[in-house]
Amino acid sequence: MLAKLKRIDWYIVLILSVFMIISSLLIYSATVDVPKYAHLNFHVKNFIYYGLGFLLFMVVSLVDYRLIMKFSWYAYGLGILLLLGLYKWGVVRDGAIGWYQLPGNFDFQPAEFMKLALIMVIASFMGLRQGESLRTIRDVIPIGLIVFVPFILVFQQPDLGNAVIYLAILLGMLWIGNVPFKHALIGTVIAAVCIGSFYYLYQHYHDPIEAYLQANNKGHWVKRIDTFLNPEQVDKDARFHLERAQIAIGSGSLMGDGYLKGDSIHNNFVPVAYSDAIFVVVAEEFGFVGSAVLLMLLFSFLYRMILIALQSNDRRGSFVVIGIVSMYVFQIFQNIGMWFGLLPVTGITLPFISYGGTSLLINMVSIAIVISVQIHQDTEEE
Repeated sequence: MLAKLKRIDWYIVLILSVFMIISSLLIYSATVDVPKYAHLNFHVKNFIYYGLGFLLFMVVSLVDYRLIMKFSWYAYGLGILLLLGLYKWGVVRDGAIGWYQLPGNFDFQPAEFMKLALIMVIASFMGLRQGESLRTIRDVIPIGLIVFVPFILVFQQPDLGNAVIYLAILLGMLWIGNVPFKHALIGTVIAAVCIGSFYYLYQHYHDPIEAYLQANNKGHWVKRIDTFLNPEQVDKDARFHLERAQIAIGSGSLMGDGYLKGDSIHNNFVPVAYSDAIFVVVAEEFGFVGSAVLLMLLFSFLYRMILIALQSNDRRGSFVVIGIVSMYVFQIFQNIGMWFGLLPVTGITLPFISYGGTSLLINMVSIAIVISVQIHQDTEEE
């Protein structure tokens, strides 16, 4: 036990502790002047979630990840059942049926659990090849089907943000899984053609597509896509969220307006600032300097995990770590990029910084598995 504790990357633990402080302070700033949130004490709940997360982190990190991977298919099956169960027992939040209401006013989001289950299953599957190139028929297509099932279930909630994260995990793990270069090139060409075709068809058949989605209660998808592709055509209400966020980011300038002094945040001009738009709070109150410091912490965090993947003697361990890194890289890029107009606005949160109980606990377990890969890389399988 003591030997395992000594092998923990305490730099990662230190960064997690810093994230806990930063996250709680930002959540407090984002909610203190919003009447419907102020009494909910999200910043206090955030500390509680972090406390539970650190407890899970210490327990899971000391368990051999190879033992955990033996249950990966069971976790995947449980995740599918939980996603299916939402259609009967789930509750609706912001137009999506993606949560279970638990006692004590706590929510559980199966889509978050599914991320980790997918990473473990794909790593187990790819580990069977023992470093040899993945075969298209026997490996890549089955792995794609493994991801396709939860992708469709989450997409139908509708939760496009988490569904796309599944694809990011798939692509990151296939790349590190030694896909033949010509197959990767073919896949890239196919993806480019699909994106180009989508853009062409969407622009030329915009009105019929909008009518169809409106008839199926998915009209908000059109607003989000148009805000990104055709901002000049959408009404003021559809642009409000993005425009107010960009005004707040711009007003932060170099050093920011100061903690608890962000005009847009504290006048409630930026919706859900404690969750999806938490980076806007950083940019307005701490400016470019504060935003740069946060990004440096995040990428230093990712860098330490990549080192663990490179040092692992077991390919399955490397696959797991790279899958987790791929998930975080996409989430960070998507969450921050959407407020600069680089990507469509989705409900993706900023890992370890945005408020979200299920997301935070799953993230802490994910990092614990990364640490387990580091601790057990030179030991016999338990």
